[in-house]
Amino acid sequence: MKHLTTQNSYHSPRRHTPRYLHINATPVFYTRIAWIIWKASRLARKGIYTDGRWIQSSLNTIKALESVGGSFNFENMKAVRKVEPPCVFIGNHMSILETFILPCLVQPCFDVTFVVKESLIAYPFFKHVMRSRNPIVVGRANPREDLRIVLKEGEKRLSANTSIIIFPQTTRTVDFDRNQFNSLGVKLARRGNVPVIPMALKTDAWGSGSKYKDFGRIRPEKPVHICFGDPIRIMGSGKQEQNQIIDFITSKLDSWTN
Repeated sequence: MKHLTTQNSYHSPRRHTPRYLHINATPVFYTRIAWIIWKASRLARKGIYTDGRWIQSSLNTIKALESVGGSFNFENMKAVRKVEPPCVFIGNHMSILETFILPCLVQPCFDVTFVVKESLIAYPFFKHVMRSRNPIVVGRANPREDLRIVLKEGEKRLSANTSIIIFPQTTRTVDFDRNQFNSLGVKLARRGNVPVIPMALKTDAWGSGSKYKDFGRIRPEKPVHICFGDPIRIMGSGKQEQNQIIDFITSKLDSWTN
């Protein structure tokens, strides 16, 4: 935790992973994640799931993936520390993993919450954890209604000095499509007159399942990458800043896959 809050980057240390853990990465990782969620849910139901415990759950998720041979590369973490909160974090959405690991990168610096879809606050156990974070909940079926909710509830969170993480895509996807990346985050930042921090995320180590999207194969051989961009102030309509955010994400994803 000290490294994540003082250094500009983090790269998982090289370590030997026993072959049986690597081969059985999926069941081992999900067993450990289930334990993390169960403990967090128990505390959340009691009303004692504090910010510090949320951070620890996030750190434990990183450790769980590293324990089965996964690796993390976090870049430009100083961007989070130097921005004057509140702010809006805008990133692509590749898997549910980012919802688990972003808290330990942001919450130690200032309060933050997520814009989430309704299904995340309906999952057994996990719903108690998510609800304890006072998220902004959208249905993803009616874009106009989602815009109204995000702007209204987002202003409330920002006024209370709580930053917001938003993934402006209709669904999680490995392949980034700039045409499916809406300007909801930019509109919120402009409305609240707060800066934006772009995020590029490559988290396909946690795969999507065919039947249950959130429970796919765990691929520890795929490094997890997260890079924060420097803060951006929204000027005018925000169209230029929207393109700047998209270009940042695209360039980072290209560099990680080539």
